[in-house]
Amino acid sequence: MSSSHNNQKKIAVINDLSGFGRCSLTIAIPIISVMKIQCCPVPTSIFSNHTGFESYFFEDYTDRMQSYIDQWKKLGLAFDGISTGFLGSKEQIQIVLRFLEDFKTKDNVVLIDPVMGDYGKTYSTYTREMCTEMKKLVTHADILTPNLTEACILTGTPYHPEKWHMCEIIALAAKIAEMGPEKIVITGIPQGEFIANLCYEKGKEPRFMRTHKVGTQRPGTGDVFAAIIAADAVNGVDFQDSVRKASRFVKKCILKSIEMDLPLTDGVCFEELLGTLK
Repeated sequence: MSSSHNNQKKIAVINDLSGFGRCSLTIAIPIISVMKIQCCPVPTSIFSNHTGFESYFFEDYTDRMQSYIDQWKKLGLAFDGISTGFLGSKEQIQIVLRFLEDFKTKDNVVLIDPVMGDYGKTYSTYTREMCTEMKKLVTHADILTPNLTEACILTGTPYHPEKWHMCEIIALAAKIAEMGPEKIVITGIPQGEFIANLCYEKGKEPRFMRTHKVGTQRPGTGDVFAAIIAADAVNGVDFQDSVRKASRFVKKCILKSIEMDLPLTDGVCFEELLGTLK
């Protein structure tokens, strides 16, 4: 019986590593693993703790990323899924574009979380050049998970703080779909006492999924959401079912974190609930 590195399902996750604070790779690795898929991380930078704390150690990994990836090419690794999160520079986005040239196939699933901004503003680290490169990257996605701000940035749509009409948000998703992604979920849409996600899939009726707001926004909830969506996609779970599951899990994690009286900086204590994921 011949053995192969590729006998088990694998997802390559390109993101930063924070030793404390629950975000990025420290969320993706356990969640994808508990869903019976091997998580193969590509670190973009190393943090002692995430940037929401007053101080932190940081080391940029850009100059080492390509050499790291080249070893995977030598091993002949193949991935059932590829997932990307926050990318810190134009160069990192270009490295990811090369990664997709090498590892994207007609059979695997690429999820891109275009972490670019929130509350109507682009993050201070994001340059115009980076936004242009991110738009190139988005064309390679099968699944895209932008928040409302990021959906506006990607489509060149002005953001407004007033209540958004459903037809406006569906129009945003349709514009993004024209860029390439088959499946889009626009997250964190405020609707009074609710938070909604728009689930948009080419060839299907768009669907809004609402849940009651709980607690205060915490770091890492988007990473939890994206990890579940990526693992479910590789496992062949229906997209709408996956979005519903990810939303409910994030909400349970927030409630558990409130119950345990965890500081907001510490993110969500998903570990307490990992056993409920399948």
